[in-house]
Amino acid sequence: MKIASFNINGIKARINALPEWLDEAQPDVALLQEIKSVDESFPREIFEDRGYIIETHGQKSFNGVAILSKLPLEDVRRGLPGDDNDEQARWIEATVIGEKDAVRICGLYLPNGNPVELNDAGKPVEGGKYAYKLAWMERLQARAEELMVDTLPFLMAGDYNIIAQPEDAARPEIWEGDAACRPESLAAYRKLVNLGLTDATLARDPRAGQYTFWDYQAGAWNKNNGIRIDHFLLSPTCADMLIDTGIDKNTRAREKPSDHVPIWIDLKV
Repeated sequence: MKIASFNINGIKARINALPEWLDEAQPDVALLQEIKSVDESFPREIFEDRGYIIETHGQKSFNGVAILSKLPLEDVRRGLPGDDNDEQARWIEATVIGEKDAVRICGLYLPNGNPVELNDAGKPVEGGKYAYKLAWMERLQARAEELMVDTLPFLMAGDYNIIAQPEDAARPEIWEGDAACRPESLAAYRKLVNLGLTDATLARDPRAGQYTFWDYQAGAWNKNNGIRIDHFLLSPTCADMLIDTGIDKNTRAREKPSDHVPIWIDLKV
């Protein structure tokens, strides 16, 4: 079962690029982030014609996540538990049914968190974007702990907006102070991974320089000034199913690309 994750940075902007990549890569399941579309406006026919079931959790002009699947989906849930007042569309999960086993798949678009606003005590300002990021990560931790109790293999994939280690940035020094790699963000991410989750990309290929994002500004792509912020985290039973991983870097060089590129895993399911 090939499962991909792709922050498309707008379904309207990627209306040609996304189908082109799907036709080439042929993922069984694709987790999308930043669709930037309400559910009713998502162009379903383009993907249904390719054999995909579509589940969306959309939001006008911002955020939005989706699942495209050629395999049956069950128990689809939208929104990260833990805050009934959170209106940002950043989480979707479902159980995908394989030939022999099922896997719980969770697609996420973790908050960016910038600008980092701190009070005089050095703590995140309540109501600020960085405080929201850290609170969201606390809820993510709680959901992961719930899933770990279940016997069903699971994965959490998407744009984490986390630079987990210096090797994940071409120029780590320019990211100092950014919400993606502040100590509080990294501590929350490590706490999550320390539940026993496996970073699929690093498990298969631990080399530095495996970037998934290049900014549109300052010639970042041509200079290979990238960062790795898109991740697959696998539960122990899901990690046992891992066959291969990859990053489809070539999509960044195409016409009207997203600033992210797809990442994928292959599971024996």
